[in-house]
Amino acid sequence: MVQRFDVGARLSDMAIHNGVAYLAGQVARDPKQDIVGQTRDVLEQIDALLARAGTDKTKILMCQIFVADIGDFAGMNSVWDAWVPAGHAPPRATVEAKLATSQYRVEMVVTAAI
Repeated sequence: MVQRFDVGARLSDMAIHNGVAYLAGQVARDPKQDIVGQTRDVLEQIDALLARAGTDKTKILMCQIFVADIGDFAGMNSVWDAWVPAGHAPPRATVEAKLATSQYRVEMVVTAAI
């Protein structure tokens, strides 16, 4: 059985299947923030979705990160590094990509065990 959360016409924010939570790409709620603010906002949203699934960031299996400008890599990492618990850094990929709007600086896609 697949359990979906916040189902819309185009996508769901999260789906759970066989003990794994699959999160949709998360972007900042206020895209006017800089990379540090957007990264904090995205990670807060990830924390909230994982909590709804009954899991947390220590159980992330994979994170895919898309930054609009690779020059923001250090700023994004400064927030990421403070957020990830010691000993629980998940496999991760970070790429530069054109995002849905020019105001978005970062988007993250997470898969986590429950």
